[in-house]
Amino acid sequence: MDLSPTLSRFVLHWGEMGTRWGVNRTVAQIHALLYITGRPMHAEEIVDTLKVARSNVSNSLRELQGWNLVKLVHVAGDRRDHFETSKQVWELLRTIVKERQRREIEPTVAVLRELLADPGMSKEPAEAKLRMQETLELLDTLTLWSDEMLRLDTQTLTQVLKLGAKIKKLIGRSPAEA
Repeated sequence: MDLSPTLSRFVLHWGEMGTRWGVNRTVAQIHALLYITGRPMHAEEIVDTLKVARSNVSNSLRELQGWNLVKLVHVAGDRRDHFETSKQVWELLRTIVKERQRREIEPTVAVLRELLADPGMSKEPAEAKLRMQETLELLDTLTLWSDEMLRLDTQTLTQVLKLGAKIKKLIGRSPAEA
């Protein structure tokens, strides 16, 4: 498949951004390709379109499946495995946030809880313990907030996000401003 210059630029840029987000460039490009074309593709078509090695595509597809961003599908009349991603950008956001929480936030919260519960923590400086507690509270708060946001329907979530700092008017002044 030949991509138009516009779609090619999108896929290449997504790959560049992927590296900044800690994701392999090819992984991000394959995801972008599947998203922007909006249809299932088999590995050879991905190889031909992106001009990358077959082994790289296979590994990248496995990684995307591990992130729940790509799923295996079958196309009638074709025995090859095809892969697709959601066509809904908000669904993709929800998946990415959930996976980041599971892979990055939850392990950090677990370690912080372990450290704070460790009897040896009493020997550590009070400031260190306080910083760990504050970090745990922050991560717990962010997790609760993001879980609540992810449960909202897309229209409501969009409205909440568009409110931004305007929400401050709804809840009044903070104690620090009073």
